[in-house]
Amino acid sequence: MPRALAELTAGELATFRRRLDQPVKIQQFLDAIPYNIEAERETFRSPRRVLEDRTANCIEGAVLAAAALRVQGDPPLIMDLTAVRDEDHVLAVFRRRGLWGAIASSKFTGLRYREPVYRTLRELAMSYFEVYFNLDGERTLRGHGRPVNLARFDPLHWMTSENDLWAIAEHLERIPHTSLLPPGVARRLTPLDPQLRAAGLLNHPTAGPGKALRRGQIRRTASGNRAG
Repeated sequence: MPRALAELTAGELATFRRRLDQPVKIQQFLDAIPYNIEAERETFRSPRRVLEDRTANCIEGAVLAAAALRVQGDPPLIMDLTAVRDEDHVLAVFRRRGLWGAIASSKFTGLRYREPVYRTLRELAMSYFEVYFNLDGERTLRGHGRPVNLARFDPLHWMTSENDLWAIAEHLERIPHTSLLPPGVARRLTPLDPQLRAAGLLNHPTAGPGKALRRGQIRRTASGNRAG
């Protein structure tokens, strides 16, 4: 057992081993808890704090998923998706029979779970392209980083810390990223279909049905993918 797991309480271990013991069950847990819209300040809470507070933003959800996967014996891997006129999105990635899948927390319907059917990380990242958009209806996904094994951050006690984990976010931003679109392609992208946009915003906490914001407020929240 990795030393980091010894820092978990008996209750936390029981939650990971019984309730969050499969990727799809981890995703169901993230989908069921309220999205953390960071109303008071930006946060990057540890898995312990997410389990206590029962709310998560994008990066908090990805790191919780990575912790749950680690308890099951998988490496705790997260991967950054990069965007323009938008914010990044963070996934917990895992492999089954050599194929990649992902778990994620997001305000946007299509930016969450992916079955482990993708042969490469590029295939996995591109599966998010059509549904990765800002509130102006622009497709904004442009690249991805390499998976980061959170075991390298064990000295920060990332699974149980009471402090925010900004060092992990800073590392994700520093590492090289691979472009997903050939040069010139982005200029020819068509506007997002209204039905696809509506589907993507179905459960959005601030821009979903019945929650329309004034245009100025929309612009301030449009780049909401690092926070999901």
